[in-house]
Amino acid sequence: MAEAIRGHWSIDNRLHDVLDTALGEDASRIRKNPDVFAHLRHFALNLLRHNGQSNIHAALYDVSVRWRTVFS
Repeated sequence: MAEAIRGHWSIDNRLHDVLDTALGEDASRIRKNPDVFAHLRHFALNLLRHNGQSNIHAALYDVSVRWRTVFS
């Protein structure tokens, strides 16, 4: 029973907590088609994880710094 409970909370900690803290999903004020932007956030998170990133917040910062150097 304890393993099932820990397994359930690992989903919440691994997905929803990252979406809330790193991507600011709870603070989003998008009212038209919010599901599209939710899919984009999930896609970005999955893309970062697929590339081996474990610290999503730091990875987003690195991407933003590189983005500025490419287009400036």
